[in-house]
Amino acid sequence: MASDARKLPAGFGRLWTAQTVSSLGDGITHGALPLLALTLTRDPMALAVVTAAGTLPWLLFGILGGALVDRWDRRSTMWVVDAARAVLLALPAVAAVLDVLSIPLLAAVAFLLGLGGLFFDTAATAYLPELLGRDPALLERANSRLRAAQTTMSGFAGPPAGSALLALGRAVPLLADALSFLLSAFLVRTLPAAPRPVPQARESLLRQARAGASYVFGDRLLLGLALRPAVGNVAFLAVETVLALFAHERLGIGTFGFGLLLTAEATGGLLGAGIASFLGRRLGTGTALTCTAAVEGLAILGLAAAPNAYAAGLALAVCGAGMGATMVLGPSLRQAIVPAHLMGRVASTSRMLAMCAAPLGAFAGGWLATAYDIRTPLYAASVLLLAMTAVTASMTSNRRVEAALRAAAAPDSGPDHPATKEPEDPAEEKTPEMS
Repeated sequence: MASDARKLPAGFGRLWTAQTVSSLGDGITHGALPLLALTLTRDPMALAVVTAAGTLPWLLFGILGGALVDRWDRRSTMWVVDAARAVLLALPAVAAVLDVLSIPLLAAVAFLLGLGGLFFDTAATAYLPELLGRDPALLERANSRLRAAQTTMSGFAGPPAGSALLALGRAVPLLADALSFLLSAFLVRTLPAAPRPVPQARESLLRQARAGASYVFGDRLLLGLALRPAVGNVAFLAVETVLALFAHERLGIGTFGFGLLLTAEATGGLLGAGIASFLGRRLGTGTALTCTAAVEGLAILGLAAAPNAYAAGLALAVCGAGMGATMVLGPSLRQAIVPAHLMGRVASTSRMLAMCAAPLGAFAGGWLATAYDIRTPLYAASVLLLAMTAVTASMTSNRRVEAALRAAAAPDSGPDHPATKEPEDPAEEKTPEMS
């Protein structure tokens, strides 16, 4: 494609730096927060509350948050949210210094950080296509770099850094994350302004939120893109729930070896993010998405049948590569075809579906392992992923993808274009694909 020769704009470098720094801070908090909670209590339920609090905003406010982002200036939303999160983290830091830190305070902070993440991530997803002129090739390259940086910082560098900083004092990792948010806010504030969302007719926030959800469920391609991470989360959480026990009982490896397994998966994720654009060009985005789904399913099957830790590590690396490529190709395509005034709602609806699916997978994995065998959740996850591949193959086919890209690029594409029209009455909108 001709756009492959185009350079990413200078503004992207600042956005990449801001998200990289913020991801490092997130990784620091991710590694330190459970350990910080452990200094206050040994009650598993109390620890679970702190962990779960960070995911609740997506379940409670995901669609409404997207509707708000579609009303607001995206750049301003990002830097204001990051500045607010920096101030927020100062509260538990001060409480730690004064020795008044508590589990309810940590849970409240985790919840508010998650709420901030909802707004920042949704606004960033909506802002990126405006920054890059909705160029599909540039979006794939940009998302590949963002995904790689996020995986490296939040998965590799951040958690061990958080544990190390905690040894210097309970407030230190919190202050480090606050500093990362301040730097991110400063960098985002310097980004070029994006066009404001197209003003919509005066209607309630709930009505606009429902319109965004109806747009996803009423479009076969967007629904297929949303089902991939949703069904994938059911499968992957079923595996993750029993992975440590599987590694210990079936593979005979300890804590250090288990850490290496997770590192293998993250390394595969980096590789997948790096080759996503190549796969999209060679196979077509639709075929590439089908292939990565099949790779994930077969890799989990290989993990279930792995005779030793080396084979298991290879299977996890292959699965991570499939996931990494998917997380670049899917969002890039969505950003290229969804109208700007709906981007926030479409992105948040898709993310909410994925977040809601995760607990189902965790519960299913635990139940299957208890009722049958430790390998059963892995086999079930493999079957589910392969079944999803067959179901979504036609929904995200190359033909459908190319038609959507042509419609989005058409000069007369606008509010009345079939590919971009917002439902006038979400309550009456039909979704024949779901019947």
